[in-house]
Amino acid sequence: MIQELKTDNQVNYFSSFDLGVSATLISVGFKLVSLDKTNPRKVLFIFEKKVGIDEKVNDYFSGKLKVSARTLLDNIKMLKNRIYSSL
Repeated sequence: MIQELKTDNQVNYFSSFDLGVSATLISVGFKLVSLDKTNPRKVLFIFEKKVGIDEKVNDYFSGKLKVSARTLLDNIKMLKNRIYSSL
């Protein structure tokens, strides 16, 4: 599931429950702002919405996005550590 969030200060955020797309976005340079763990069954990854993020997500789901396998795996590990380090 992918969502757009808007906060009181009018800054737009991009969010997703998908670990793969989130690790990929970090791998291509997008900034992870926060993890929302209010739902005990899944984590919402929240990114700063920057130009090009929607295109990268579309490229990810269509199989067109290329990233380093090592970078992607490192970012998956990092996200899992963040998820489970502060339960």
